[in-house]
Amino acid sequence: MRRRWTVGSFPYQMEKGNVKNHSKRLCVLSSLCVLFWSLLLYFHFVVLGGSTVNESNSLQSNPIRIESFHPVPIEPTHVPVSSNVVKSTSDGNENEVIDDPSKVSLPDESEPSEVSGNGGENEGGNDEVEVEREEVSSMGNRKIDVGSKTSDPSPKDEVVPKVESPPEFPFMSALMTAENTSDPCGGRYIYVHDLPPKFNDDMLKECRSLSLWTNMCKYTTNAGLGPPLENIEGVFSETGWYATNQFAVDVIFNNRMKQYDCITKDSSIAAAIFVPFYAGFDIARYLWGYNISRRDAASLELVDWLMKRPEWKIMDGRDHFLVAGRITWDFRRLSEDENDWGSKLLFLPAAKNMSMLVVESSPWNANDFAIPYPTYFHPAKDADVFDWQDRMRKLNRKYLFSFAGAPRPGNPKSIRGQLIDQCRSTKACKLLECDFGESKCHSPSSIMKMFQSSLFCLQPQGDSYTRRSAFDSMLAGCIPVFFHPGSAYTQYTWHLPKNFSSYSVFISENDVRKKNLSIEETLRQIPPQQVEIMREAVIKLIPSLIYADPRSKLETLSDAFDVSVQAVINKVTRLRKNIIQGRTEYDNFIEENSWKYALLDEGQREVGYHEWDPFFSKPKEGEGDSNGASAEAAKSSWKNEQRSQSRKRSSL
Repeated sequence: MRRRWTVGSFPYQMEKGNVKNHSKRLCVLSSLCVLFWSLLLYFHFVVLGGSTVNESNSLQSNPIRIESFHPVPIEPTHVPVSSNVVKSTSDGNENEVIDDPSKVSLPDESEPSEVSGNGGENEGGNDEVEVEREEVSSMGNRKIDVGSKTSDPSPKDEVVPKVESPPEFPFMSALMTAENTSDPCGGRYIYVHDLPPKFNDDMLKECRSLSLWTNMCKYTTNAGLGPPLENIEGVFSETGWYATNQFAVDVIFNNRMKQYDCITKDSSIAAAIFVPFYAGFDIARYLWGYNISRRDAASLELVDWLMKRPEWKIMDGRDHFLVAGRITWDFRRLSEDENDWGSKLLFLPAAKNMSMLVVESSPWNANDFAIPYPTYFHPAKDADVFDWQDRMRKLNRKYLFSFAGAPRPGNPKSIRGQLIDQCRSTKACKLLECDFGESKCHSPSSIMKMFQSSLFCLQPQGDSYTRRSAFDSMLAGCIPVFFHPGSAYTQYTWHLPKNFSSYSVFISENDVRKKNLSIEETLRQIPPQQVEIMREAVIKLIPSLIYADPRSKLETLSDAFDVSVQAVINKVTRLRKNIIQGRTEYDNFIEENSWKYALLDEGQREVGYHEWDPFFSKPKEGEGDSNGASAEAAKSSWKNEQRSQSRKRSSL
């Protein structure tokens, strides 16, 4: 039911017949009317108009976040006005309806609520204005702005939610390419630095200086594969076999990269960045008879060149990788002593950010990763690989085990002498001794023929942890027998299964050295069915352990190069995602335990005790540091290469 405010008679209302005071009262009434309309216009244009402007400014200067706003019901500070206002006529008897409500203003809470002739009080006490009041439907939707009076903004004034975008990183474009399912190279692009030729091609032009004892010129031919091998004894297949030098991975890898199908000139979308520096060839030139300044010169120049490039600044080189076809100890000189071995490339601060692919990595450092030694087989197409695998499955292997190598009388920890003695004592073993002028030990045909005729091939440590022979034997379908986890299991984690017992046999060298464990008896205990399963596992690994011909491309198979590149991409991708998420890949990372992390199960983030800890414990104080011992092993490796080259020349 509507309420009205009635406008009664004015206090000076004149009575009928009172002619004496008619003129005076009429004058007072006129004055009151003028005052009333003046106040009405003042409230409409000044009070109400100013409030609207102030509220509008408050909405603009004090926005609130929509997601944090909750509408609350409020009581209006002004009385809502209907479309009709009733006021008295000039004669005081009849009411006049005012169609325009804007002509009447109602007081604010802070203003007097009545209007009278003296501007403050209603002298009559019963003079009221009845205004027809209607509920305003929009009042329930009215919103409050912080720090202002009530407001009713229009839809165009509503504040749009401010969505917080994730922080931008300079490598975001590279990560986003992986989400493009229509791009076959999405997430696989490689950017290759265009290095000055002194870091690669110029070395090949001076190939005679790459080794003190070996003429590397013939081994750098055919894109680094070396001269083709003749198949006189029928040991090889008809094509794809070369006399490849075991330290030629630098040039082979670089030439394979030229055939990579996802090379990009836009570094912003690259999943990783390749540095085609021939680090192995560089150090090989200066290991003997040169001072440390000469040995370090190219490495220092390279790092200086890289750090000035914009591509480096994106991740400070942590997305960069390079290849060195030598063991890691050739690049880990600890001191500035002229008699210390190798260069200090891998100890340079910038190089510690890069990933260096070597044929043997350090178990105690995190910036190098082992990739396979090159074998003699470099197929040009998938069919060459399939044919070779089928041939290895059908071979009749008459020897239980075999060994090709020489004793190490100067190394008291070596078990080679005991393995040779055991092999000599049984007809179940085939032996190729390499230290008594027998040139067959260095003949690819003789080595492959022996491995093809054996079920198991013994692979003890070489001059360092690893041997090229391990890959030659697996290429022949021979099950490798390792005696130290650093010879394969903690090295080639990108290329070999974590479950090492599926494709190999592990016999601790401590059992051979201290207990004189019988190799023959141990191998005979393996059931024939299990031997078949293990040999098949080895044969299936062949594609990922060989380097395809760089001048062609395999159709569906991934070779050692492909596996290595994808592993680098995965490593960089994980690092980038961890940076975005503000986390690290492992908890409490300890670099000295680097060899353990690749052995962790999925989801594990921290290493602890491992059964192989005794194999990788560093020597006690006074016995020399581990890197020093490894440097001696590196020297021995070079000395043995010298002897092997001398024997080759004497047999000609």
